[in-house]
Amino acid sequence: MRTVSRWILALGAVAAVSAGTSPARAQQTIRVGWTIPAEESKYWMMRRPTEFPNIGKAYNIEWTQFQGTAPMTQALAAGALDCATQAPLSLANGVVGGNLKAYIVAQHVFEKPGGFSVYWAVKDDSPIKTIADLKGKTVGISVIGGGTQGPFNLLLKQNGVDPAKDIKLVEVGFAVSEDALRQGRVDAVNMNQPFAARAEAKGGTRKLFSLSQAMPNIVHILEACRADFVDKNPEVVKAYVRDITSGMKKALANREETLKVVNEVLKAPIPVLETYLLKDNDFGRDPGAAPNFPAIQKMLDIYAETGMLPKLDVTQFKHPTIVAPLQ
Repeated sequence: MRTVSRWILALGAVAAVSAGTSPARAQQTIRVGWTIPAEESKYWMMRRPTEFPNIGKAYNIEWTQFQGTAPMTQALAAGALDCATQAPLSLANGVVGGNLKAYIVAQHVFEKPGGFSVYWAVKDDSPIKTIADLKGKTVGISVIGGGTQGPFNLLLKQNGVDPAKDIKLVEVGFAVSEDALRQGRVDAVNMNQPFAARAEAKGGTRKLFSLSQAMPNIVHILEACRADFVDKNPEVVKAYVRDITSGMKKALANREETLKVVNEVLKAPIPVLETYLLKDNDFGRDPGAAPNFPAIQKMLDIYAETGMLPKLDVTQFKHPTIVAPLQ
């Protein structure tokens, strides 16, 4: 796997981050990694902390933003983070390549039938009409080795394209994917909300394929905490998971305020957010932030089938009591 050398470098790089945090402080403060988009419960906790009595009383939060889930996996494995947003593949890579032991304590978003599915777009005038036409092309993906790559690889293989040999795969963050496509730096690129809505409003691009064609009900991002941290601080983590549960409920119950909260975090205009956020064309969200362990297992099975992971059992990630929803 290509991740081995990356793990060695990453673990050394993030070790310095954890060195400044004393054990006593770690018991009182949860060091949480986050990214964008689609973490509304955490955005509520960040931007409306007075709505969560546990914050500042039962525990404190040290927020750190990352560019994707894979770097957060590395930080978890190095002990530089206690909890973080994760994709199933990133978390599994942490287990396989970084000896990470973690619990899935909540879930943020998944793909629901009829809702939004992460898709790859090309320019309207592109000669690329099918997945098979990607041979020899430069294709952007948010994170190599990230959560979308398993279904992506599967779709390419099903259409006669070897993702390791037939394309040039490059990392292009969701926020800059539209510009990369329009400027010709890539021939095709993945699109996520709110950036997909913005690109669609401008026109000039078209959808080539979406991940839902490979697998329905994909769990995109979840919340995971290091097992040793949970085992040492169960009451602190319970309070944190209660707040994630509450944050999800607040986000779904008050869409108008959620639009404001997400606008503050993503800096996306509210008129753009209004076109999709928490509507039928958005991702799905469990009202209690409950992880869909059977769906996650199916994803792990796909990663094993495509050679990205060895066979893994999702039950290793499930704590017997500390998992959303918690009241």
